[in-house]
This record gives sequence, structure tokens and C-alpha cells, in this order.
Amino acid sequence: MDQLTGFQRDLLYVIAGMDRPSGQRILDDINEYIDQPVTHGRLYPNLDTLVEHELIEKGQLDRRTNYYALTPKGKRELERRQEWVKRYVDA
Repeated sequence: MDQLTGFQRDLLYVIAGMDRPSGQRILDDINEYIDQPVTHGRLYPNLDTLVEHELIEKGQLDRRTNYYALTPKGKRELERRQEWVKRYVDA
């Protein structure tokens, strides 16, 4: 988790809060939060990195649409991150 960018961590949180979202749905949601619009060219390479780190899985909803979901490893890493943040935010 410490090797990820802040943007990649944000993507993990977005994916964790949805049920198998498509890339477009993730893009729409993250663009509500981030000041500068995120493009497909920024989103998909970062999603691929999270897949490579085995934090999310990528599957097909249909022939044109992929979905993304947290893996058990991704869920554990998010929980560890939340515990770490809580130590400092709630102090």
C-alpha cells in the first residue's frame, strides 16, 4: 500500500464502496472528488497497476465493459491503512 500513489489509493476506496463498478462508473465517481478532470488515459493505467499488485481484480460484465472489485488482499490493505490513519486522525 505504501508503494501506491494517492490517486491509486483513492481508486481503491472508490472501488471498495461500489459493487463491481465499471471503469466509466469509477471515472464518474472520482471526477466528483478530484478538482482536475481525470481522463481515461490516467484512469486505466492506474487500474492496471492495482490489478498487477493484486489489490483489485478485473473481470468482464459484457463484451465491451469490464468491472473492478477488491481482492481479499486489497481489502486487508485498505483496513490496515484505515487503522494507521485512525491512529493519527483520532489522536
